[in-house]
Amino acid sequence: MTQRLDYVAINGPAIHAMIAAKSHMATISAGFRALLELRVSQINGCSYCIALHGEEAANAGEGQARIAALSAWRDTTLFTDREQSALAWAESLTRIETDRAPDALYTALLAHFSEQEVVDLTLIIAQMNAWNRLAIGFEAPNLTQP
Repeated sequence: MTQRLDYVAINGPAIHAMIAAKSHMATISAGFRALLELRVSQINGCSYCIALHGEEAANAGEGQARIAALSAWRDTTLFTDREQSALAWAESLTRIETDRAPDALYTALLAHFSEQEVVDLTLIIAQMNAWNRLAIGFEAPNLTQP
């Protein structure tokens, strides 16, 4: 796959602003943030982001079992109720055209996270969906390619 265009070179200020926004979502741990980003990327099929966030999760101390089981998180005991509520929220927002962020998921989220954390989770999910669309739309090369 050949990158269609270098979106960073074309509009670096906007891309760097997106990167800088990450520092304002600090209520979520680096490891769990990477898992959320990885799950959103799995749903969207972004190979570049899957490779990147899988590596980030490992570097942040997430175990290989949790990384490997992420796409089947509902079928394992490796994720806490808190984490499961965030993963369900991430999936719903990523599949917004069919899921519509139902009240039940939002209520479950509030049982485990503060309002600030809910906003940060939602921003992380929204931003990851934006990054996936940039990487897929402009065919960012997979990190594992030579």
